[in-house]
Amino acid sequence: MINRPFYLKAISEALEDNPICALLGPRQCGKTTLARALCSRLEKVKYFDLEDMLDRSILHNPMLALGKLDGLVVIDEIQRQAELFETLRVLVDRHEYAAKFLILGSAAPQLVKSASETLAGRVGFVDLSGFDLTEIDPKTSITLWNRGGFPRSFLSKSDSASLKWRNDFIRTFLERDIPQLGIKVPSQTLRRFWTMLAHYHGSVWNAAEFARSLGTSQGTARHYLDILSGAYMVRQLQPWHANIKKRQVKSPKVYLRDSGLVHALLAIENHDQLISHPKLGASWEGFVLEQIINISHSRDIFFWKTHAGAELDLLMFSKGRAEGYEIKYADAPKSTKSMRIAISDLALHHLYVVYPGSRSYQLDDDISCLAIDDLPEHLTKN
Repeated sequence: MINRPFYLKAISEALEDNPICALLGPRQCGKTTLARALCSRLEKVKYFDLEDMLDRSILHNPMLALGKLDGLVVIDEIQRQAELFETLRVLVDRHEYAAKFLILGSAAPQLVKSASETLAGRVGFVDLSGFDLTEIDPKTSITLWNRGGFPRSFLSKSDSASLKWRNDFIRTFLERDIPQLGIKVPSQTLRRFWTMLAHYHGSVWNAAEFARSLGTSQGTARHYLDILSGAYMVRQLQPWHANIKKRQVKSPKVYLRDSGLVHALLAIENHDQLISHPKLGASWEGFVLEQIINISHSRDIFFWKTHAGAELDLLMFSKGRAEGYEIKYADAPKSTKSMRIAISDLALHHLYVVYPGSRSYQLDDDISCLAIDDLPEHLTKN
């Protein structure tokens, strides 16, 4: 088991400040393992798993089952019984009620919406992803890129075993998990759309193009995108609009959040196939993007692109200053005209070029090349 101290601390802090903590993320990203690790440190814990028929039966009358408990109460897979939110609100509003709740759920738009509305002012949210570079041996960073961050995929005994797990995950997600979330879309249709997204990984969203390929409306294509985004499978990176006299792109860029799933959907079996694949650069870009977002824990992250061709892969605001990131799969990246335009138009404090090399170095006064293995220290220091 890989230790995940940041998330354990985040859950503990959320429970100190709120009677309820919601730990959300995709299935199989380690929510249950993390919850049990937290429980092992506590004396009074009651654990309910709503995938267990007996636990579902016990919670059929939630006021009776939960009304007299104290300590920490964990409810796993709460999306299977979302009506529990009303009961939790009533219980935690009682001054004499002694228990606190950790609720675990595979994220879906309606789940987050229900929790936010019903438990407003009573719940703290912690979003869990797969493993990131701060949680693994630096020597295995390429393995993390190849296999993705889902624990069972990353820790598999071989690349072939990892790929089999990812293919099984995709099938189970489409055929079981999506219907359980109350979403009625044929699994083959959603798989086709998901595979199309893998081929467009790192591109600006074009609803019309997807609609034509699927033979459906733009609204339906957008609905499919929102389903996968709400389930933590896809990230929609929003554009930044600078106050300049240039036409700027206003649609989001779309990425699959897990690089291992990108490779599975593109039928890339190992690293040798990846480095010769046309989507190599896009795969690297998406992988590094997720690392920056997950390690920095920042929500103030965007991309920037003008219709004239200038662009910046990632714009992050930190401590009142703007920093830019370009993500390049190259042996020795060089500064470009586009980088200079981004520094000027966006008033960047500094621009970093993240690449797969082993050495970080300065390109110019305001541009640095950042080796992938140095990225965690850079982000946590800043």
